[in-house]
Amino acid sequence: MMTTRVYCVLAALFAANVNGAFVLNGSPRFTNGSTALGMTKLNFGGKIVDAKPGTPIKNACAKAGFKPKYSCKKGDCGSCTISVGGSRMKACVGKVPPEPRLKSLQEKGLAVK
Repeated sequence: MMTTRVYCVLAALFAANVNGAFVLNGSPRFTNGSTALGMTKLNFGGKIVDAKPGTPIKNACAKAGFKPKYSCKKGDCGSCTISVGGSRMKACVGKVPPEPRLKSLQEKGLAVK
């Protein structure tokens, strides 16, 4: 009797998941306003570049034609420090942050200065 009830509950949950409302593997799926394949939009002074979260930020900068100053290329000197969405990171060793949750930032992209 108990297993039948559990199967009914699971069937109801899977029926509710037809539009991707939740995911069992723990990674939420954002369908409204999100970019293709979970890409983060970076706004380089009006030029918007899609970059995969976790990739080196220096590759996204090169893709946009933005050239930060480099000196040591290891992150020791700090001459390559840039601002991404208000937080400072070193372009030579930094990674692209995950996509922001705010819809306005998803549409406009994170400002890179």
